[in-house]
Amino acid sequence: MTHPLLLAANQPANRFYEGGSKIAAFRQNGSTQPRVPEDWVGSSTTLFGERTLGLTTLADGRTLREEIRDHPLEWLGEDHVRAFGADSKLLVKLLDAGERLPVHAHPGAAFAREHLGRDHGKAEAWYILEGGTVYIGFRAGISDLELQRLMEQQDSEAMLESMHRIDVRPGDSVYVPPGLPHAIGKGIFLVELQEPEDLSILLEWKGFEIDGPSSGHLGLGFATALQAVDTGSWSDEEIGGLVMRDGRDSVTLSQGSARFFLAERTDIAEEARFAASFGIIVVLDGIGELTDAHGQSIPLSAGDTVLVPHGCGEIAVRGLLSILRCLPPMPADGHEGAARPT
Repeated sequence: MTHPLLLAANQPANRFYEGGSKIAAFRQNGSTQPRVPEDWVGSSTTLFGERTLGLTTLADGRTLREEIRDHPLEWLGEDHVRAFGADSKLLVKLLDAGERLPVHAHPGAAFAREHLGRDHGKAEAWYILEGGTVYIGFRAGISDLELQRLMEQQDSEAMLESMHRIDVRPGDSVYVPPGLPHAIGKGIFLVELQEPEDLSILLEWKGFEIDGPSSGHLGLGFATALQAVDTGSWSDEEIGGLVMRDGRDSVTLSQGSARFFLAERTDIAEEARFAASFGIIVVLDGIGELTDAHGQSIPLSAGDTVLVPHGCGEIAVRGLLSILRCLPPMPADGHEGAARPT
C-alpha cells in the first residue's frame, strides 16, 4: 500500500475520562459513544495490557502493525529502517479533554526497557486546537515523602498548586519530556504526537473512573514506578522552553522534541511539496487535494487524517488549507534520535 490513505476514526471506548464530542465535530465521522476522548491515528500500538485494541485497521482488514512488519521499506524508507528497524517511532492522537485529566507521568526509554521490556518510553507533545489550561512540572521540586503523602491523601488541589500552570491557545504547542508530571485541562482539544507506547503512571485518580492503587503503576508497584517520575524543580524559563507560541513550519514544536518526533504546521494558499517520508497528516482547516509521486490523489478537508507511506514519494498538497504533518525522528547514523538540520 504505497498510496496515501484516509483514515477513519479509531476511538477506544470506555476510557476513564470524559470526552469525544469535539473529535466527532472535527472529523464529522467520529464515535458518538460515551467516553471516547482519544482517536488513535496511524497506530501500530495497543492500549496497555491489550492485545489488539488501539491498532489501526486498514481497508483490507490488515493492521498497520502487520503492514509495517511485512513491508518496512515501502512504509518507512531505507534510511529509517536502517536506523530504527520496522518501527514507525510514532503515534498520533486526537484528544478531547471533556474533563481535566489526572496528574500523571510517562517513563523514559531506559526505564521502560529495564522494567517493562518495552522498546520506547513515552515522550509526547501537544499541538493545541482549542485552548485552556495545562499543568506541567513541579515549580519547587518535591520530596519522595511529600509526593507519597499527596498521593495517599489524593490532595489534588495541593498537587496542582505545586505545578506550573500554563494557558495555551490554538496554534501553541507543548513538549512533555519523559518523566515530567502533567495534566491537561478541561475543554482542551489537541493533536498529540508521542512515542508509540501506552505507559502512564498516575499520581492522581480521585474522582476518575479508574482504580489508581491497582492500575496506576503499570503493574510494577508505586515504589518502582515512581522512580520514573521527575520530581525535580523546573524554573519558569525551563518550562517556557517546552512551549511554542503559534508555531509554524520547522518551529512548530520545541527543538528538544526532535529526537522523538517532528511536526510541521503549514498554511497552504496554492501548493506545497514535501519530500518522501512516512508520516501522518491532520487537516486543520480548509479544503484541497493531496497527490503522490505516482499520480494517486485524494481530496482533503478539515478533520481528515491521512496516513502517508514513504513509498508515495514526494507529495503535493494543493488548495486553501492548513495541515499538521507529524513525522518520526530523522535517522542519524543508525542511532536513535536526531535534530532536524537547519
